[in-house]
Amino acid sequence: MPSPQPARRSFWAVALQPRMIGILLLFLLAAAVCGRLGVWQLDRAYLRAELAAQQEAAEQAAHGPDALGDLLAPQTSFPGELVGTEVWVSGTYEPEDQMLVAGRALDGRTGYLVLTPLRVTDDGTGGASWADLSGPPVLPVVRGWVDSPTPGDAALEVPDGEVRVTGWLQASESALEGGEPLPDNPDGPPLTDSIATGALANTWGGPIYSGYAVLTTSDPAQATAAEGGPAPLPRPVLEGSDGVNLQNLFYALQWWVFGLFAVLLWVRLVRDEAAGTKRGSHDGSDDPVGTGIAGLPG
Repeated sequence: MPSPQPARRSFWAVALQPRMIGILLLFLLAAAVCGRLGVWQLDRAYLRAELAAQQEAAEQAAHGPDALGDLLAPQTSFPGELVGTEVWVSGTYEPEDQMLVAGRALDGRTGYLVLTPLRVTDDGTGGASWADLSGPPVLPVVRGWVDSPTPGDAALEVPDGEVRVTGWLQASESALEGGEPLPDNPDGPPLTDSIATGALANTWGGPIYSGYAVLTTSDPAQATAAEGGPAPLPRPVLEGSDGVNLQNLFYALQWWVFGLFAVLLWVRLVRDEAAGTKRGSHDGSDDPVGTGIAGLPG
């Protein structure tokens, strides 16, 4: 005669047994260790990414700026690997078309980028890069950051005549659509919410580059931040590439999954015992293995 099936008990009746509480505490300790190891790996992910960015910046500084025309021609697509590359180019600023880019943060403060068109006269190719275009191209240059839409004269003043600019390359942004329109700025330059070169070409005229430069130095020099000029900006990075080391990030996720698995395993133990299928129970069938957890022998 087959033995009667064990009576099913409630989940909490089994879970509150001293033995199950002890197992839970052990599994929670394992989960805490896994969680801490995950946090450690996440810290390493950001640290390694920061060190890699510093190394890349040091190598770039040692190499020196490249001629813009050797890397990027006007009216051509922008390769992502050029983000953060330092280049030099010569031209004349057109301050009458200067704009302020709203909603940009620096050191935790929200302000504006000073965006000025530079009509290029020399990109290192002797004009060959725009020989088949309608004329000399314009390069958008972010000359720095200001905290007001009506900055002082020093922030908006540009060097006279031809200026040699060095700066970090950054890809054109997408034109924002559907947002609140920016207010008029009668006491300062016009405002924009993005550095979209396609839209800028309609205002400044073309040809134009598919990226822009974040100023590092200029000769002649512009006013410094201490003199009321725009504050310098950090080197741009490709979004999603230098913020975190992916290998260490995956290690962190793996540890957190292990911690979650430990808790879920305890829940499985309680449910199996509540259902009367704990290890060692046998229903009298011909199965010599029994109904242990995950098919293991009872």
